[in-house]
Amino acid sequence: MAVGALSTLALRPARAKTDVREGRAEARRPELAAWLSALSFAGLGRPLGAHPDWEREAGDAARSWLRLVDDGRQRASWTSAAPLLRQEVGPAEWDAALRAARAPLGRCFWRKLQSCAAVEGPTGDLRGPYVVIRFESVFERGSRAIETVTAMRGPDGGWRVAAYFIG
Repeated sequence: MAVGALSTLALRPARAKTDVREGRAEARRPELAAWLSALSFAGLGRPLGAHPDWEREAGDAARSWLRLVDDGRQRASWTSAAPLLRQEVGPAEWDAALRAARAPLGRCFWRKLQSCAAVEGPTGDLRGPYVVIRFESVFERGSRAIETVTAMRGPDGGWRVAAYFIG
C-alpha cells in the first residue's frame, strides 16, 4: 500500500546560484532528482559490482539515520544528512515534509533489509558512488511501506543520507 512519498529533491524549486561551479550542479538538479527517483521506484542505476564494505557501512549509516527519524528528531536527521540533501531543502521544510510523510504511519514497529546495492550516480560532479538501501517496514497504524534510503560517500569516506523515499 502506497502511503505517500517524500523526495528530498522535489520539495521546492531550485535556488538561484551565482557561482559557476554551483551553477553546473544546479543545472544537473532535475537530472539527479529524476535519477534518485528512478533508483527508488524502478531499481535503475548502473551497478558498481560487489562492494560489501560500502554496503555494510552505508547500511549502518542508513539505520542510524532512520533511528533519528523514528525518534522524531527531524532536525538531527537533517543535520547529519549529506550536504546534497541539506543544500536542496532547509531544516524547517525538511521537518514539515518528514512529519507529513511519517506522522500518519505512527511508530515504526520493525524494518527488514530488502536490498542494498552500490551504484554510480549521473555523470559529472554528482557521479557518486551511492548505495541504495531498501527496507520493508511495518508501522503502528498497520501500514506497510518500502523505505528507500540513498547514501552517498563523502570526501571523508563516510556515508551520509542523500535521499529518502517512503511509499
